[in-house]
Amino acid sequence: MKRNPRLFFSFRSPFSWLAVDRLQRVVPDAQDLIEFIPYWEPDAHMAQALKQRGADFHYVQMSKAKHLYILQDTKRLAEGLGLRIAWPIDIDPWWEIPHLGWLKARQLGRAPAFYTALTAARWQRGENICDPQLIRTLAASVGMDGDVIAGAVGDPDTRAQGVNCLVEAYEDDIFGVPYLRHGRHRFWGLDRLDGFLSVFLPTLEISEKRPSPHLAKQGTAADPLAGIPRELQSNVGAYDTDTAGGCG
Repeated sequence: MKRNPRLFFSFRSPFSWLAVDRLQRVVPDAQDLIEFIPYWEPDAHMAQALKQRGADFHYVQMSKAKHLYILQDTKRLAEGLGLRIAWPIDIDPWWEIPHLGWLKARQLGRAPAFYTALTAARWQRGENICDPQLIRTLAASVGMDGDVIAGAVGDPDTRAQGVNCLVEAYEDDIFGVPYLRHGRHRFWGLDRLDGFLSVFLPTLEISEKRPSPHLAKQGTAADPLAGIPRELQSNVGAYDTDTAGGCG
């Protein structure tokens, strides 16, 4: 059975956010054409459920040097795409809250709208998307019952869906995001998006109105860390403590 193209993404990752933004500029209906699969560091209960399925989590934490580079790189890439970026500072984040909430939104047919609400809150306003109250507010903003979406973290059926997503990532050898698969082709990272598009777009009936893949002209800044909270710059491992992306 032929499978749809897949995109493993995470609300934790700035590179995932940027990749989906670029993808949707080329393919506005990408979330209808590509299977989006959430990927996040599981909590203790989810990790135990993975072990019971014979699965694990491939992601490896990064060094301070890589963390500082990614802070600069993400800021530069966002500016190049004309995006405003605000740096969230997460303390003890519980990543099941936004990712299972998104799975529930998908079940209710509101996944694209809720995805946009979550990423705008996190990456453009610097808000804590692991806060259940914020999840309620964002869900209500796109026409859903906030209590239902915030409560997905404790819903057995939604948690089972989450386990299935992480098991699929393990079995698919996913070690970071964004990670795109199309048939036998694999593409890891924002800088491989054009490679994915080169094999994906020919499979579509592309209208003349759909633009060609491109990167906006990169902006420059006198201080590449300007605007990044000092807590992130000075804390060793801060990237994996708060805005880690699993991009690698």
